[in-house]
Amino acid sequence: FLITVMSIVVVIGSIIYLIEGPDNGFTSIPAGVYWSVVTLTTVGYGDITPESPVGQTLAALLMIMGYALIAVPTGLFAAEFTQQNAARREESGTPSQRCPSCGNLEVDHQADYCRSCGEKLV
Repeated sequence: FLITVMSIVVVIGSIIYLIEGPDNGFTSIPAGVYWSVVTLTTVGYGDITPESPVGQTLAALLMIMGYALIAVPTGLFAAEFTQQNAARREESGTPSQRCPSCGNLEVDHQADYCRSCGEKLV
């Protein structure tokens, strides 16, 4: 996975260098790779920006790809960890309760308030 992402970053960085060139701040392929990493990770410092419509389209595609490669899997992993944690609690017999307001199952049996919605627990 990491090798694939790194390859995409180098290829996109090289393409943006060829499209934009030194006149628009992309003075070298490493500068293009830097921009590609910053854009893919959705950091977006803004120190180098594509000026041409083709470069801006490539930037937009890279931003969407960054969201798909970083944010979506992070949410999926977090959901899976939450489910595994709940299953582990069930197996171990650790008591938990359901929030009457939002239905959150991850409420500690000693909690006074729900950590998801802040509702006072019964």
